[in-house]
Amino acid sequence: MAYYRDLRDYLKVLEEKNKLVRIKSEINKDTELHPLVRWQFRGLPEAERKGFLFENVTDVHGRKYSIPVAVAIHAASREIYGLAMGCGPHEIAEKWTRAQLNPLAPRMVSSGPVQEEIHKGAKLLEHGGMEEFPVPISTPGFDNAPYLTAANWVTKDPETGLRNMGNYRSMVKRENRLGILSRGTQHLRIHWEKSRKAGKPLQAAIVLGPPPNVGLVATAKIAFGVDEYAVAGGLAGEPLELVKCQTVDLEVPATAEIVIEGEMPVDAMETEGAFGEFSGYMGMPGINPFLNITCITHRKKPIFNAFLSQFPPSESSKLRQVGSEAAFYKFLKYDCNISGVRDVAFHESSGSAPYMVIRIKKNFPSEGWQALNGAAAYTATNGKFIILVDEDIDPWDADSVNWAMSFRVQPHRDIRITMGRESSLDPSSAPLEEGDRRYPMPHGCSSILIDATMKWPYPPVSLPRKNFMEEARKIWEREGLPKLSPKTPWYGYSLGYWTEENEAEARLALEGRYYETGDKFGSNKVKS
Repeated sequence: MAYYRDLRDYLKVLEEKNKLVRIKSEINKDTELHPLVRWQFRGLPEAERKGFLFENVTDVHGRKYSIPVAVAIHAASREIYGLAMGCGPHEIAEKWTRAQLNPLAPRMVSSGPVQEEIHKGAKLLEHGGMEEFPVPISTPGFDNAPYLTAANWVTKDPETGLRNMGNYRSMVKRENRLGILSRGTQHLRIHWEKSRKAGKPLQAAIVLGPPPNVGLVATAKIAFGVDEYAVAGGLAGEPLELVKCQTVDLEVPATAEIVIEGEMPVDAMETEGAFGEFSGYMGMPGINPFLNITCITHRKKPIFNAFLSQFPPSESSKLRQVGSEAAFYKFLKYDCNISGVRDVAFHESSGSAPYMVIRIKKNFPSEGWQALNGAAAYTATNGKFIILVDEDIDPWDADSVNWAMSFRVQPHRDIRITMGRESSLDPSSAPLEEGDRRYPMPHGCSSILIDATMKWPYPPVSLPRKNFMEEARKIWEREGLPKLSPKTPWYGYSLGYWTEENEAEARLALEGRYYETGDKFGSNKVKS
């Protein structure tokens, strides 16, 4: 299935595929909910992880909520991410590329389930405003408030009117006020800065629980000026249906669960944080914009959706990993015209941002550095370590990448450091006490670009040839030995530096005639 009308359609599919856990017992959203889901990321292999739906939610005051909470339903694993896209895990990259190259403009409709209940004006707080929703505490013991984590913020460029949607953490500050972490070159912050210069508040809408393709696009690194709604339509193969907001000039998915409308003042900012972040460290307090809520709309019986972030791996790191891989791959291969790019991999252990590997088949020597420089230019934050590898290297396997860096790199020749980069919640950028750690003066942060490809022919990989490994695997399986998960490389192959004489000698060894080689060598003694 490629198209889900809403989040509920998708939850049914997760349940049918045995990828959803329903928790019917009472769970405290502030102390128990996120820790329970966290355990599968610290104690289970990725293939065994599932989405969770909590049906009986309470808080530290003993309050009971009638609204269920869904967590880890988008990206507990690559398989679940594929289900959210309506495809298999190995089809994700190609489907993402097609969606970006062939977006489908959204379609306006007159009404939708997301506006079945409307709270605005004098009735804005009739159900308590933000108090109506069971917003969990993500990092109990460290976070300073509940935060919206699957918050898909929609804004428009004040100069061009072009729409943008992105995922930003949102601190619950009051019943009618939310904080946001939006930094530097992030697209919403660009809109806010333009509004600040114009002296007008920035209108915003936060979409919670839209169809899953919308959540996937909001967390990807889509280029500035591209309408994420159109890319979401490309993913689904159907235009996304939108309705007009009630109090702001914005459009939101008609079948979302909840929408929060408001204005972001430009004459003041507030402290936001601390919050457990994707880096594996607490994101410390900082001064950021905020939202004054003007309207809340939702379905009659909404489902609250949250992402699990914090220490990697997490749902957040998987979302960023797959989305960023797709965005960078499309950029390098199609926008930078580097036809040899095969894959882009972000490693979850790095929070799927600092550690990037590009797999390439170079058609010309300059393509290697073209790809490295292009990756560094795409965003100011992603790619602290950018590594280029040959197509025989598995870019997702750290052992494979480390092998390439160990024996296909000379540091004086194949490594460059580029400055002028921006930190993304990286504690190594500068001491926490310093002011703006995003771009430490005078040169900002840095990236290291590593060309870990072969520059000339190499000897063969020192593993048995493929046919011998395949025959051995048949014996392995016949003997009932443990199931294998092959790592690249798992067989030997030529890398160009292997003569006909070398080949003949290896053939003689397999025929049991290796004495002939020994005699040949014996007749060619060299004085020492």
